[in-house]
Amino acid sequence: MAASAASKVLTATVDFVTSSTSSLTHRRQLTSSAPPVTAAARIVPHPPDLVRWVRREGGLLHPKLKIADHPYHGLGVVATDDIPQRSELVVLPSHLPLRLRRDPEPDGGGEGPDSVLSQLARRVPEELWAMRLGLRLLQERAMVGSFWWPYISNLPEAFNVPIFFSREDIKNLQYAPLLHQVNKRCRFLLEFEKEIKLMLEDVALKDHPFGGQDVNASSLGWALSAVSSRAFRLHGEILPNGKNADIPMLLPLIDMCNHSFQPNARIVQEQDLDSPNMSLKVVAETPIEQDTPVMLNYGCLSNDLFLLDYGFVIPSNPFDYVELKYDGTLLDAASMAAGVSTPSFLSPKHWQEEILSQLNLQGDQALLKVSLGGPELVDGRLLAALRVLLSNDEETAQRHDLNTLMSLSEEAPLGVPIEVAALRTVIALSVIALEHFPTKIMEDESILKGNVSSSKELAIQFRMQKKLMIKDVMRKLTQRVKMLSEEKSTA
Repeated sequence: MAASAASKVLTATVDFVTSSTSSLTHRRQLTSSAPPVTAAARIVPHPPDLVRWVRREGGLLHPKLKIADHPYHGLGVVATDDIPQRSELVVLPSHLPLRLRRDPEPDGGGEGPDSVLSQLARRVPEELWAMRLGLRLLQERAMVGSFWWPYISNLPEAFNVPIFFSREDIKNLQYAPLLHQVNKRCRFLLEFEKEIKLMLEDVALKDHPFGGQDVNASSLGWALSAVSSRAFRLHGEILPNGKNADIPMLLPLIDMCNHSFQPNARIVQEQDLDSPNMSLKVVAETPIEQDTPVMLNYGCLSNDLFLLDYGFVIPSNPFDYVELKYDGTLLDAASMAAGVSTPSFLSPKHWQEEILSQLNLQGDQALLKVSLGGPELVDGRLLAALRVLLSNDEETAQRHDLNTLMSLSEEAPLGVPIEVAALRTVIALSVIALEHFPTKIMEDESILKGNVSSSKELAIQFRMQKKLMIKDVMRKLTQRVKMLSEEKSTA
């Protein structure tokens, strides 16, 4: 299947999914079912009891916790009674996490640096680290009698993430940076499938990492999604330079805890990963009431990453943002729309160019990607650039350091008129960003009231949250402009 053009990649996502998986007598096939499926669907219809397996291997699940199924979130860990703060909720001994080992196995086989699996893993780019562990997951899934089968068989049969969306629902995202990432992952999976087939063509069955089974874009996509949505990066080893290296691991039971920015639990790692006494624990940070799910913080991530890696969107996500390109023509258009009288942003003075270079917004290696939203509301480099370009006072601008110029919390470092003009320009940029979405928020809300697929619902929720976030930035900056204007008029 060709995948050189983005449009072909989008079409290919429809074909990523094939027949459903089943446990065969001799081999477990590495295929994946297409969404929509129920959130509770597992790889096999009646998987082994995961809790019993963990306890049998020396692990622990608090007696007042249970695994409960939610129609949207899937399986989760929920309290059956009140649990005190600092209680140990889950404990895993060192041999239960599933990871891709970098060192040779003691028996000389499996995952050594010269094994076929390790060679394949080295072909995966660092930004797609989840695929490396995904290869290990596929290896164990294909292996009859795998130690981790009680865990793997309880994994979802399919994942509702954008690489498995239909072409229409990918378009429904309406946000170019995420579309780029989806296309990039789809293209990688299709190309990596060809690379794996070529590399394994002459490999003997005894050395075949997947027991002789075919690995395609569908199974690779399933493994990538399983790891990106469930793995935790924990301290694993000390590098030659003395720094700690984080190792991605799949953690049975622990990876059933859902996400919250206000978690009621946290992961505690005791000793180094290779220590025989190492264990991983989930400890209650707060008292947990009956019927309350155990929540961990997956990270301060944007909705782009939550949707791309985990398959959900956070409403009113304080860490969400939209990307813009720093461009003089765009700034000119925004300032004109804001009614700001200013020299052209396309022809800055020499001293202004020097500051833009320090902000890495000018020069051969310039990073022109800026953002609106997030905890700071406005990308600090963009704010500093606007403040400087709108000012004619070189002496005052040079007197401030970059941190001051980039901080929104600093009250008008170059004067109130410059600050008001800069913020009005940012508000106009926000309007331009909002107008890039083909639909309005009210249209999105109306569509969601109808009968839509889960993937379409996610796509519309994603784009709607982007628009709501932009409007929130506009509201907060407008309040700040009003406050500054009132202060100026009373001064």
